Amino acid sequence: MQSALYVALSAQVSLSNRLETVARNVANMNTAGYRADEIKFAEVLSKAGADPVSFATAGERYISRQHGGLTRTDNPLDVAVEGDGWLAVRTGAGVVYTRDGRMKMDNDGVLRTLNGYDVLDAGGLPILLDREGGMPVIGRDGTVTQGEDVAGALGLFRIDERAKLTRFDNSGVIPDIPAEPIQEFTSSGMVQGYVEGANINPIRELTKLIMITRAFEGATSMIEASDRSQEQAIRDLGEAS
Repeated sequence: MQSALYVALSAQVSLSNRLETVARNVANMNTAGYRADEIKFAEVLSKAGADPVSFATAGERYISRQHGGLTRTDNPLDVAVEGDGWLAVRTGAGVVYTRDGRMKMDNDGVLRTLNGYDVLDAGGLPILLDREGGMPVIGRDGTVTQGEDVAGALGLFRIDERAKLTRFDNSGVIPDIPAEPIQEFTSSGMVQGYVEGANINPIRELTKLIMITRAFEGATSMIEASDRSQEQAIRDLGEAS
């Protein structure tokens, strides 16, 4: 029964981690550009006893790269990314990549995110607009024009599929492999006047929550049964002596 206890405890740990990811996803269902937390589990086989026993690991978290849906806003300072590209912004933690293309033109004319981070071009430099030049037009390749003048171009970057992503704030990610500027805009590009939503499926997350709750209840019942068995064994030993 000790093995059953350890199996149940390992299950509770992995389920707690999974519940945390579901809670975070649900909390960010309306966050523009948010990428869902997912968790990948592995099985560990213990051969310490006479019979092999498998345990669930705590799970390895990763950030899903599945695309979210696009919502039309008609705001010329909103852009959505089509394909696998990412926008780059400069933060106190360095360059961060995001799919949240909601922007603003600050008093100094610099194009920034709603959180105040500089939006960068392909060379890692901020984009300066003319505050008297009217609202910009942003092309699929990120080119920003005001009237007849080209103010710059939003950088679009590709993150290697092998890269491990670390979350920054809610919609930002930092890859452990440097991102590369996209030069060809057939499969990837920008759409002005749209915003990409979170890649969260509410029904799927609710289903996960129900399954986790039931599994947690099952693991708890297993632990309680193991406790009762041990208590009975102790009583039996006491009576035998």
